[in-house]
Amino acid sequence: MNRAVLAVSDVEVGQALPPLAIHISRENLVQYTGASLDRNRIHWDERFATSVGLPNVIAHGMFTMGSVINIVSDWVGDAGRIVEYGTRFTKPVVVPYDSGADVVVTAVVAAVDDQTKRATVELTAMCGSDKVLGRATAVVVLD
Repeated sequence: MNRAVLAVSDVEVGQALPPLAIHISRENLVQYTGASLDRNRIHWDERFATSVGLPNVIAHGMFTMGSVINIVSDWVGDAGRIVEYGTRFTKPVVVPYDSGADVVVTAVVAAVDDQTKRATVELTAMCGSDKVLGRATAVVVLD
């Protein structure tokens, strides 16, 4: 879907972005393993993951981070408008074989600078009752 890029006049502090639901399956993890070359067995081998103390296979942190930022790129209309993005990984996304995992992302505009035409967005990513990313913020350039 091609959307127009947001103008600074269309954005205000406290504005909520449309929420994003992300379903993560084992198939997604295998595909990401091939694309990223991150072949750590905790991301695809259940027996290995549990042997090192994890509850099950977990999603790659960078896969989670990359999926979560879609809430901002969809909202702003152009992924190239994201000029900063950072987070801390607070909890792993556990991905059971049969059901996969669901991450729900919400975001709110925390600051708008009319002079630089930049907005700062704070993101929250939850998997069940676990907050999986902390201090997640993105800065976007607006029209």
